[in-house]
Amino acid sequence: MMIRTGEPRRLGVPSSEARLHFGREQQEPSRRPADRLLMIDDEPAFELSFHCGTCPLLFRRLDTAKEKLSLESVQERLRGPLADPDDGGVIDAFGVLLPEGEYLPLLLTLEPRLTIPGKAGDYFSDEQVTTWGIDQFWGLPQYPATPYYRTFETAVDADAHLYEFVVPMVPPTWNERGRVEEYIALMEQGTVPTAVAISTLDVCQPAIDLGDDYFAHWGLTHFLLDGHHKLEAAATAGRPVRLLSLLALGESLAEAEDQARLPSLRAQPRSARATAT
Repeated sequence: MMIRTGEPRRLGVPSSEARLHFGREQQEPSRRPADRLLMIDDEPAFELSFHCGTCPLLFRRLDTAKEKLSLESVQERLRGPLADPDDGGVIDAFGVLLPEGEYLPLLLTLEPRLTIPGKAGDYFSDEQVTTWGIDQFWGLPQYPATPYYRTFETAVDADAHLYEFVVPMVPPTWNERGRVEEYIALMEQGTVPTAVAISTLDVCQPAIDLGDDYFAHWGLTHFLLDGHHKLEAAATAGRPVRLLSLLALGESLAEAEDQARLPSLRAQPRSARATAT
């Protein structure tokens, strides 16, 4: 459910000073195009979808992804639900971790489902394969190298579908069991805590039709800054959690008009992709 959206705003510090920023892998000219990367403390943390827009949607955790970016100063405020993106100065607090740019604040309520790559419900083994098929070199689906949460999907139109993901910076197995149990207990009492993420919207579609269902995949991917224990608790208990998403407009693979449609699309009812039979 969409709670509220704010106006796009400029946030962040110079990229050289930000704990989190986007970069590109340096490669030889004869090799494939440079990757998009999500960097934490100047270490590559995630490989992202290619700039071309015709390659499959991707978020792949790298072996240098070892850090969370929680802020002690706002922990008490995030223990409950935010009512507005600007509530409690949370945006400004996290803004100092981010690279300078335009961000669209979105406040959402999620019902997360933990997804294991290659298991039931995995987007990369299911919906993505129906459009791109398996990787022609590896003979396998894309592999994100991390458990992740599926939270929402809806139709953009007959030729496009929106998929939403929440990606932890570190695997749920790294979470402290006591804190997860603490949040489960709070949620069972009716509390809806708030997590925070930096997000991208990537619109990807193959250049040619090679799969069983040819359409554009809109991937709304939230990379958790705060809330690793909350997301696991919500998925375990089947309870909702609130998410403050800061959508990085300049780092997304989406046109401005597509980005402008996102709040209304995210307010639609959940619906699965209707495929031809």
